[in-house]
Amino acid sequence: MPVLPPRAELLLAPEGVAAAVTRVADAVNAALASQSIPTLALVVMRGGLIFAGHLLPQLRFPVDVDYVDATRYGAATHGGSLTWRAGIPDQIGGRTVLLIDDILDEGLTLAAVREKLLEAGAAKVLIAVFADKDLQRVKPVTADFVGVTLPNRYVFGFGMDVRGQWRNLPAVYALAQDQQD
Repeated sequence: MPVLPPRAELLLAPEGVAAAVTRVADAVNAALASQSIPTLALVVMRGGLIFAGHLLPQLRFPVDVDYVDATRYGAATHGGSLTWRAGIPDQIGGRTVLLIDDILDEGLTLAAVREKLLEAGAAKVLIAVFADKDLQRVKPVTADFVGVTLPNRYVFGFGMDVRGQWRNLPAVYALAQDQQD
């Protein structure tokens, strides 16, 4: 068993994680399987990598896969200004893009990426997130496909990090309230 941050609370065991990914895959398959042009699955790095790695093999239609690297967190536990490490790929025009990320938190990063994709000519941008954080307020973007809804706590595991670590956990945990900087 890994040594997690003190008093970390298990929110979702690996079995619950797997079930959530399958629910998202089923919904994406139902929505996009009939596309005539291959869908572009665009992974938001780094958090979306783990979720995408579990989701993409369950899709039953052809997809092209690429990534964008944009973040507001870095190694912090609170979001700052948006940093682009790798921008929007070429050949977006006229395509359906499935934007894949780990969590819809405040929604600022996903809203900015979605806007850039539409500016680049995407016909449609659909957002799939493993988790949607319940902030009790309206966000600038909503996800089309959501695996689980999590409480408004700092969560980590299954792609979500705490200070740059623990993305590799197969379960989802929350930091104790007094550990959130």
